[in-house]
Amino acid sequence: MIKILGKVIDGSTIANEFPKDSIEVKIINILSSSSEIYKYSSLNELKFEINMRINIINTAKTLYKSDFKFKTFEDSFCNNEYWERTENGGFLQKESVKTSDAINDIFKNSSKYGTECATAMVIIYYKAILEIYPDELFNETFQKIFLISWHYLDDDLDILVYKNKADYLPGDYRYFSNPDFNPETPEWRGENVIDLGDGTYYGHGIGIKSAEDMIKTLNKHRKKDSVTSAFLMDITGYPNFKYLAALYYNYLEKMRYEWNL
Repeated sequence: MIKILGKVIDGSTIANEFPKDSIEVKIINILSSSSEIYKYSSLNELKFEINMRINIINTAKTLYKSDFKFKTFEDSFCNNEYWERTENGGFLQKESVKTSDAINDIFKNSSKYGTECATAMVIIYYKAILEIYPDELFNETFQKIFLISWHYLDDDLDILVYKNKADYLPGDYRYFSNPDFNPETPEWRGENVIDLGDGTYYGHGIGIKSAEDMIKTLNKHRKKDSVTSAFLMDITGYPNFKYLAALYYNYLEKMRYEWNL
């Protein structure tokens, strides 16, 4: 169920703004038909979330098609014009560059980058936001970032994580666990993925596959004689869309005010 300012909204009226079989309509249908109540302060806030989810999906597909390499933290590499590689394999943005330029360079010069799947998810989130935010707002919000894992995120990229959620939506972060991974290849302990909304998932290093094929791939990297299969965990995560939307619309309002002075 969708509620905007406490009022139940008919999802079909919003869905009519998008192509019939689009991912946008799928998102709206899941939200509106759910037993869970999804609350928004405005229609714009809901539309921002939908737009962000679409950008997350599109960015994941773009990264998949690029020359961005899969590497462990020990072997990670980056373009030193924009990033400093740290001892633990992360990428620290250089003081001399804009955050927007540094993120865009990963996609422009993807062959100069290689890292593992959790970092790839973080990169996807930053780029998806940059597809919506003007450069000025993006650089103001994310002034210096460190790419390595969820634990080092900029405070303004707040990732909300839920277990056993009622609904899983296109654009969600998901995780395939491989509990019996071969200890000689710990990078196969699991796969961080983006739900692409069409029954497939993108995971850096594995690519775009169905859940069944993700599990088959992980199962090839288990301990010898293991009978414990990899599996898709009942966990999901995504950026704090409402917070990011508030920053975006406050910026637009500020710009309108300044233009009218």
